[in-house]
Amino acid sequence: MRKKVILACAICNSRNYSTNKNVSAQDTRLEVKKYCKTCSKHTLHRETK
Repeated sequence: MRKKVILACAICNSRNYSTNKNVSAQDTRLEVKKYCKTCSKHTLHRETK
């Protein structure tokens, strides 16, 4: 089963991206390096609650 998750910047906490995650295959929180428009650089984005 897939679940919609929202990714937030680890530095400025702005919620920039949303994606789908396979809940049955991955039980930890998703962490991806993506571009943040607020910070104007690539930063780590983490899954929010």
